[in-house]
Amino acid sequence: MMDKFLSDQQDPKAVEKVYTRLTDLLTTGEEIIYIATQKKPLVNILPDCVALTNKRVLFFTPANLGLSIKFIDFVWKDIVDVSIKEEIIGAVFFVKTTNQAEMGVDYLPKVQARKLYQYAQERKEEEREARRQRELEEKRAESGSFNFEHGAAAQQVAPEPEPVITAPPVQEAAKPDELTEKLKKLRTLFDYGLISQDEYNAKKLELLSDL
Repeated sequence: MMDKFLSDQQDPKAVEKVYTRLTDLLTTGEEIIYIATQKKPLVNILPDCVALTNKRVLFFTPANLGLSIKFIDFVWKDIVDVSIKEEIIGAVFFVKTTNQAEMGVDYLPKVQARKLYQYAQERKEEEREARRQRELEEKRAESGSFNFEHGAAAQQVAPEPEPVITAPPVQEAAKPDELTEKLKKLRTLFDYGLISQDEYNAKKLELLSDL
């Protein structure tokens, strides 16, 4: 199992220590993708290592003169950038997280650094797609819940129809009786002495004769 992580001239002893430690750290469903080992130009007794799994990136550093090994890990969803910088001797691989933390390893053989970058980019793309799918599912769930709640509320508390108020028909003002008006005017003329009794009686009879 460990041999597949030695295909790019990794330090066998360093890989063995990291691999042994990694097998104890793996969670359910977690698999090792690649292990890269540091190769310092002069003394390379205790090289640092970088390991990629399908869930996280782990940086291993020997401690206590190689008797123990420390590690720092970052899950993929917290990593916002992965990059390499090739130099005259080797390359530097480092990651940047959502809280602006940075971690890297220098003096990596260039072929190993490139493999780290390639696998890391593939894994980041998978994580972006998984995040996109999760966001879509959350939006669908929120939309379904919203429609269901509002639909149920509409069924339970249906608004009562407002009463239709019909305006009463506009009635035209009743026209005054023309005969009555003429009789009133005639009486006024008589009361003011403008016509005599005989004239009043004659005109009144004339008006009433039209009925």
